Amino acid sequence: MSKKYPSLSPTLIERYLTHLREAERSSHTISKYAHDLTTFLNYLNGKPLTKANLIEWKSTLVASFMPTTVNSMLVAVNGYLSFMGWQNLKVNLLKIQKSIFTDESRELSHDEYIRLVNAAKIQENERLALVIQTICATGIRVSELRFITVEAVHLGRAEISNKGKRRIVFLPNGLRKLLTVYLHKQDKTSGAVFTTRTGRPLDRSNIWRDMKALCQSAGVDPKKVFPHNLRHLFARTFYSVDHDLSRLADILGHSNIATTRIYTAECGSVHAQQIEKLGLIIT
Repeated sequence: MSKKYPSLSPTLIERYLTHLREAERSSHTISKYAHDLTTFLNYLNGKPLTKANLIEWKSTLVASFMPTTVNSMLVAVNGYLSFMGWQNLKVNLLKIQKSIFTDESRELSHDEYIRLVNAAKIQENERLALVIQTICATGIRVSELRFITVEAVHLGRAEISNKGKRRIVFLPNGLRKLLTVYLHKQDKTSGAVFTTRTGRPLDRSNIWRDMKALCQSAGVDPKKVFPHNLRHLFARTFYSVDHDLSRLADILGHSNIATTRIYTAECGSVHAQQIEKLGLIIT
């Protein structure tokens, strides 16, 4: 009699994804897990789900992807294994030494942010210019843009509900004025401020695509241009004014302050300048 191994199939993947939905995990997380589990299923290609095959798959990932990407894929598979009660099959994540500096080649600067907004204005894409400013001036996630409603603009604050948590985000007066003018032009009296032609709230792919289209005219490296980098810029700018990490974590909706530290990490050149100012070299 052949040995029966734990298994992975489209049906079992869907069962796990249903569990994630019921746990109110974000749609982005669910989509990511679905992709990673399907990738692993395709790799198995009929082979049994064993610890040896998991370790072998991990090795192929290491050869093809960055460590952070590898770990994110392993987290998805480990989550499935835990859900199925197969903890003994889980594989260890790669150990990554955290850098105390950000990669300047990937972080959006304030000047580049301004150039992106101006490029959108020059292209007469008022909606995109305001989307960029709204995300950057509030620090919200791109998935939370739908909570910026006509009512929120009138009140000066939006109530954000994400990952089972609620928080209040205040809208700067300058942003409210710009959005009020925009709403008047659009003849919008209720609902989400930023919508498609069919009236649906803009999603991540709409915004990501439109932002990438600005890169050449704005003179900004495309690898720096994506919605989440606007959130990073907000965090760094806020922290430079108010060095209260705990408060910033609340504003961003972070459960773990360690995540907030990543957002506020300075670039290596800034650190080097600070070291030079210490005056500890005697000549």
